[in-house]
Amino acid sequence: MHDTTNRRDFLDRLAVGTLAIGGLSTALAAVPARLEAAGFTTTPTDGTPTLNAQGSWDLQWPKKLTGQVRTVFDVPEVESGYGVWRASIWANQYQQVLGIPAKELSTALVLRHNAIILAMQQGYWDKYGVGATAKVTHPLTAEATDRNPALLSAADGVPAPYANFALGPFMARGGVVLACDLALQDVVQNIQAREKVSPEEARAQALKWMVPGVILQPSGVFAVLRAQQEQALYIRAS
Repeated sequence: MHDTTNRRDFLDRLAVGTLAIGGLSTALAAVPARLEAAGFTTTPTDGTPTLNAQGSWDLQWPKKLTGQVRTVFDVPEVESGYGVWRASIWANQYQQVLGIPAKELSTALVLRHNAIILAMQQGYWDKYGVGATAKVTHPLTAEATDRNPALLSAADGVPAPYANFALGPFMARGGVVLACDLALQDVVQNIQAREKVSPEEARAQALKWMVPGVILQPSGVFAVLRAQQEQALYIRAS
């Protein structure tokens, strides 16, 4: 897990331009192999990353960002699932305070970096002890929990309106949930190590464990920038 985290952190920093210029030549030399491990191949001529045979990306989701106010909530940390809740709270406030109807409000929610585990079904959390490993706390009690806080519902004892802020209700209202493929490599490597399977099989299992309706994107940075192209206001949500 440590090597995978280092690789992902490196790519995240590179994508947002925070690497020192003096170290770029050495760092860039390692990029092709790391991109290939994350589901990309490189052309033999110029090294430009392209999608490999594992599939194509769903790029239709920006069409759902419509209305008077469009937002993209960037969630890089678990933080008891608060980033997911914030993606719903703002819309309620805009309706109550400004009187803007729900149909005029749209949101893209990006789960990346450490928050990728919020995109995984409870079954994955149970099987691999995610709550304990990631030291996740309950959003209301602040106590340690083995539950995915982004999926808590009334059945878990979560009262309204909080239960309505979970991923399922959020997507049912038209919210778009996007997951970072680079961050998903942590999940893939965890499965591979625990199950002793090939990288390809581990990835297939990881994709099956994802919450239905979550849309995988090349990276969280890609998803955020694509949403901003649709005039979505950026919010660092965690």
